[in-house]
Amino acid sequence: MGLAPETVDERELVARALRQDTEAFGMLVSQHATMVVNLAVRMVGDKADAEDLAQETFVSAFKALSSFRADARFSTWLYRIATNKCKDWLRARRPTVAIAEELDDEEGPGHQLVEPTTPETELSQQQIGLHLDEAIQALPVIYREAFVLKHVEGLSYDKMSEVLGANADTLKMRVYKARTKLCQVLHHLQDQV
Repeated sequence: MGLAPETVDERELVARALRQDTEAFGMLVSQHATMVVNLAVRMVGDKADAEDLAQETFVSAFKALSSFRADARFSTWLYRIATNKCKDWLRARRPTVAIAEELDDEEGPGHQLVEPTTPETELSQQQIGLHLDEAIQALPVIYREAFVLKHVEGLSYDKMSEVLGANADTLKMRVYKARTKLCQVLHHLQDQV
């Protein structure tokens, strides 16, 4: 997945959208909607909420378009907005878990099946996928966002740094901690595969 390649068309669409061309902005939304929804689903765990957050992301992006700096990629800017929307949503849903507490805590395995696919193995893989999604949702937000951007969206640490505003070494540690926590939570599944 990852960031969509920037094209001349995208830069032109951004320029047109800056001139309040809503059709051009609609085309930008079409180009990036899947990326934003997928990120939000992985961050909040619910497709309907993720779609709402994606819509909020695009509304915020349209309102703040005049602050978009052309030296950054539009998709990176959208990732930042979407990530912040998801964090805000998570804070509102779980007010007892503050980001600051998660920062104090900041001090993979998995293998592929080689056997032929049978209904039983398909069901087992689906169940493992559900457990993995639940485990990702249980991660502290700072680890979840780093894990999702790295392993689901396929971003480089440099791009992640642009999106999250943290240095690459910090992000590497967060991804490592996320993988470690996921391994601990999912260890019991090893016997099922």
